[in-house]
Amino acid sequence: MIQPHGGTLINKVLPNSEKDRILEQINEFKKIKVNDETVKVIKNIAFGVFSPLEGFMNENNYHLTLDTMYLENNIAWPFPITLDVSESEIKNIKNDDQIILSDQSETPIALMNVEDIFSYDKKEYAQKTYGTLDIKHPGVASVFNYKEKLIGGELFLINEPKAEFPELDLKPIETRVLFKQKKWDKVVAFQTRNPPHLGHEFVQKMALTVCDGLFINPVIGKKKKGDFLDEIIIETYKILIKEYYPKDRVVMSTFETEMRYAGPKEAIYHAIARKNFGCDYIIIGRDHAGVGNFYGPYDAHLIFDRFPDLGITPIKFRSFSKCKKCDAVVNDKICPHPPEMQNFFAGTDIRNALLAGKPPDSEVMRPEVAAYILKYKNPFNS
Repeated sequence: MIQPHGGTLINKVLPNSEKDRILEQINEFKKIKVNDETVKVIKNIAFGVFSPLEGFMNENNYHLTLDTMYLENNIAWPFPITLDVSESEIKNIKNDDQIILSDQSETPIALMNVEDIFSYDKKEYAQKTYGTLDIKHPGVASVFNYKEKLIGGELFLINEPKAEFPELDLKPIETRVLFKQKKWDKVVAFQTRNPPHLGHEFVQKMALTVCDGLFINPVIGKKKKGDFLDEIIIETYKILIKEYYPKDRVVMSTFETEMRYAGPKEAIYHAIARKNFGCDYIIIGRDHAGVGNFYGPYDAHLIFDRFPDLGITPIKFRSFSKCKKCDAVVNDKICPHPPEMQNFFAGTDIRNALLAGKPPDSEVMRPEVAAYILKYKNPFNS
């Protein structure tokens, strides 16, 4: 099985005896309350999804990832994983302190060993991560809303956050055991933030023909306005898997993280996480993790050429369509026929049909999938 990123699957969960000791002394610690998306980051660090990270980045790793896309230990990492804090929150906190990070209900989530508290340039953070300072980019807008300082340091999980879909909340150690039990030597991951259309199904099944198992791993977390609701993504994939996939070849689990819409850099991030889950390959499609026109349609394909040491292998697919002449799902690499012969899997057309209360063409989306989505008055984030 493929090794975790960096060679070791990180586990930052406190033993029960240590957890009990911390909780008995909880009032002695300084505390910082974090938002729901930061709680997801803590969880991903603790259970090794973000291996080799063991906490929020210190100042050196922050700058290295911005400038080189590598950590100080020469392991690839595409962008900073940081905790932003206000001046008032860190007023009485200094380096080498141990603090408690709690969720919005004040439940202790993690113990943090403070290594660095540092200033940063929001414009530099946004520009080097997203390649733009345009506030219309959701990632840029997010950075500009960060607080004044960044705080870095090692984390230790105290209380595991509740999963949004508990039955699909598999940790990397669990997926790795599961893949071994299924005797899958080659596993391909599929990243998604949308319900499936026939183009998605086609690329998944194409990849599955050369692999032993398919790991469907939808992103669950903060997304931009207009993206599909999480429960729709989950339920439509359940329908597709039940009706159209062999039962012993597919596993679905959630990846609880916010979408950053960082295009090619996020493709590397997605690949590293799936490598930690135990996947050998990841499907990278057209405009992977893109938004608007901020990235070229195949930038996410090209960036993998810069990381021959990444370990996980991208399976690069171009855009797909249903060709009237071929009477098959094709792309421009395998089909000679002109655009007027193609029924493209255009996300905009699918959304417009659904908003109008109509199912998309059955050559674009399975009727069962469309019927489920149409149960919702508004299936999109608002």
